[in-house]
Amino acid sequence: MKITLAQLNPTIGDIRGNVAKVTQTLSQCSKDSPDLVVFPELFLVGYPPRDLLERPSFIARTEEAIQELLDVSQKYPQTGIIVGAPQPGQQSTGKGLHNSALLLYQGRLLFTQHKSLLPTYDVFDEPRYFDPASKDPVVKFKDKTLGISICEDAWNDPALWHRPTYSYDPIEVMAEKGASLIINIAASPFHRGKETLRYNIVRSHATKHRIPFLFINQVGANDELIFDGRSVCVDGAGNPLVVFPPFEEYVQTISVDRDGVPDSYVPQEEIVSVYQALVLGVRDYMRKCGFTSALVGLSGGIDSAVTCCVAVAAVGAKNVVAVTMPGPYSSPGSVEDSQKLAKKLGIRFETIPISPAYEIYLKTLHHHFKGREVDITEENIQARIRGNILMALSNKFGHLVLSTGNKSELAVGYCTLYGDMSGGLSVIADVPKTMVYELAQYINRDSIRIPPETISKSPSAELRENQTDQDTLPPYEVLDQILHYYVDEHYSMADILQHDFDPETVKWVIRTVERNEYKRRQAVPGLKVTSKAFGIGRRMPIAAKFEN
Repeated sequence: MKITLAQLNPTIGDIRGNVAKVTQTLSQCSKDSPDLVVFPELFLVGYPPRDLLERPSFIARTEEAIQELLDVSQKYPQTGIIVGAPQPGQQSTGKGLHNSALLLYQGRLLFTQHKSLLPTYDVFDEPRYFDPASKDPVVKFKDKTLGISICEDAWNDPALWHRPTYSYDPIEVMAEKGASLIINIAASPFHRGKETLRYNIVRSHATKHRIPFLFINQVGANDELIFDGRSVCVDGAGNPLVVFPPFEEYVQTISVDRDGVPDSYVPQEEIVSVYQALVLGVRDYMRKCGFTSALVGLSGGIDSAVTCCVAVAAVGAKNVVAVTMPGPYSSPGSVEDSQKLAKKLGIRFETIPISPAYEIYLKTLHHHFKGREVDITEENIQARIRGNILMALSNKFGHLVLSTGNKSELAVGYCTLYGDMSGGLSVIADVPKTMVYELAQYINRDSIRIPPETISKSPSAELRENQTDQDTLPPYEVLDQILHYYVDEHYSMADILQHDFDPETVKWVIRTVERNEYKRRQAVPGLKVTSKAFGIGRRMPIAAKFEN
């Protein structure tokens, strides 16, 4: 059997545009005479559509699109089409909607398989919208018996988890019913290290049941979530027949009736995958939201430098504007380093000093602050002036402001509401500071873009005399480890202390993370690249008291 795998980038809600991608793909691959063309999960509406699914008009438009594709399928009478779409349910109770895979053939809806396992962890909340399948049948198509599954349906292999999330394994059920090929259509979001995890899941199912396994994943970015694609098909021994490239649309026709190549799978280097994910995240956010230019405030520090480099890689130098906003405590080196970076990248560069505005603020507030010591309030005023300038330029010229704060800062609130937290997209909000340095080294791998002085200098907000981050924070090497255990792994303080950290440091980190939940609730969307990002995947109360 010849199957075309269509690793494509849908836009959420753009049903017309997504249907066009299907029809275009069918036309392009018709020369290969495939028996089957397979598209990702919920492809007709894009993933995740969230509360759009609660609009009856949205579901009605999806039904119209399915009929359009049924008509199109008649033009390719030798080819079946598997595509993901929401489908109304037949039950009198429940949500009344399924996340479904549809098999279209010769103008008929030949088979429908609903998703069985509906995830509720991390960024997922599918039971909010969908009912689970009541059964997991197989379908005969040409010379194969297909077991068609949807994303999470493949993620309950008992061999991979200490504690399985669900009570049964749909893939095992399909194998027992005689499936000769397992197909899994997916919209599986990226995070660092997930590519290898997914490959191991695919390979485990194939080798366990001695059945070829085809996994087709969405690519592209939608809001915070980035989809890396990296679709794969393996033979019944778990050997790759094909492994698709990451972070790009890719369509290929393969034969599943041949042996794969042992040991041919090579995972992408993790820092490379994070960089490419961020580039794709910025590019798609801007494109899908209608922005054509990005604005970055350059401080001379490594965070804004990395953010600026990612933006240039995403949308091109001519579409990125950088602004440096020196204040009373800015070092000459920071301005010079910003200029050097802008020149290396070939982007437009502006200088807007904030000291005059800062002096007016101090004069305006002098009477009200009388008798009070200068403190963090005056530091935050400087950050908020910069935020206001960036947003004013955004309003006037239509730029998307890219926030430059990293995950370490966001975790402990080392950032200013309505100041450096202002913007439309936070590029490295899920990148720990230590990883920011890795990204900088990767960006400079072939030629120096980020000035070496930017990388080597001690990090500083430059909001008071001789300030450095380590005046307030633990060393980033320590902070990031503690944050990983506490935020990503959900360790308690006692668990973290088993790793020989200073107890007072651990206590301070945990207390500070919890105290700053209110800031994170107001943060702009941030691109997700780790297993646990601040945002939709971490739902913590603000007004709470809990002893860790």
